[in-house]
Amino acid sequence: MTAGPEEQSGLTALARGLSAPKGFVDASLAAPAPGTIRLLGGIPAPAALPVEAIGKASAQLWQAPDAAVASLQYAPTRGSAALCDWIAKREGVDPSRIVVTNGGMHGLALAVLTVVERGATVAVDDPVFPGFLWALEVSTTRILPVPVVADGFDVEHLARRLATGARIAAAYTVPDFHNPAQVSLSAPKRQALIELAERYGFYVIVDNPYRELRFGGQDQGVAVFNQSDRAIHVNTFTKTLGPGWRVGWLVLPDHLVDPVIRLRNRLDVHTSSVTQAIIERLLTDDAEWFDGIVRGATALYQERAGVLIDALREQLPGALHVVAPEGGLFLWPRLTDDAVDPAALFRRAAAHGVIYQPGEFFAADPRRRSSARHLRFAYSDRTPEELREAVRRLALAF
Repeated sequence: MTAGPEEQSGLTALARGLSAPKGFVDASLAAPAPGTIRLLGGIPAPAALPVEAIGKASAQLWQAPDAAVASLQYAPTRGSAALCDWIAKREGVDPSRIVVTNGGMHGLALAVLTVVERGATVAVDDPVFPGFLWALEVSTTRILPVPVVADGFDVEHLARRLATGARIAAAYTVPDFHNPAQVSLSAPKRQALIELAERYGFYVIVDNPYRELRFGGQDQGVAVFNQSDRAIHVNTFTKTLGPGWRVGWLVLPDHLVDPVIRLRNRLDVHTSSVTQAIIERLLTDDAEWFDGIVRGATALYQERAGVLIDALREQLPGALHVVAPEGGLFLWPRLTDDAVDPAALFRRAAAHGVIYQPGEFFAADPRRRSSARHLRFAYSDRTPEELREAVRRLALAF
């Protein structure tokens, strides 16, 4: 039911102003017709989730009375010491700079609430992960779209805008295996973006949930972000251990740690002590365990990406411009024939039993039509057989 004027009158301006989920969310959450193949979300493959290991770690926790009782108590706002230590070692920073969060979206919201004043302007990827725009709405809806090109966020474009008078509080980008554009930000651009932030006094919000899922190409590195006083690095276990944990983390500059902690003390206080305790056991009982989980997952995703690309090239030759990803969970092919109507194609594909995310859902600047010519296919949670069948149905739609 839609709230009427009486119900709306009791809401804050913020609550009234939040946009209703459209497009991206509708396509992801709507119940599909029976038998529909969904190429929608960046969802870990069931086979990649360490269910057995999680069961053992959980049982061990409840069989250790002192640890079990501790896990049912309050935890430090910053996160448990052992988990912060493990994350810090992996990130190459001091543990005091880590804050454990309730997943990646929570980390993005904390970053926005900490460094983006109400009504300020934030530079964002174009195309952009829509979830960040939702997180941004707690402070502002003013954005400066920056094109994402073959080597990531167009830093030179932002530099030109800043040189001609634009001012921003922050710049947001997904540097590794971009959602949706699948590209990665080059190492020189990473350095240039940080230098730009230092020169103009804005923060870089680095959203990096796919970073571990590399199966090709060269790692462009994250040290330039983690060593900067102008970067907030957001990551999560969502894409590796599963989204149900709701556990992620922030790598913060020293001067932002206390402000973020003070902010959390007025919001959610801390991440679940129980989930932190189980994840600690998983990560610390065997130093090689997590890397093994990641290797298994990336091998699976590499196979599925290859199956999808081969099927597209075989069944739809020339219809889509496809670039093989070097990692991550998405393919971002572009329609080559301008006579093909993307909206009509989407409707026909759904009628044939396959649904995906139309590129228009990711446009930060609706005036730029380039995203509308793309389709976003998520291949991670679909089997090779399902992917081949999905392309067969898509070919019928063409």
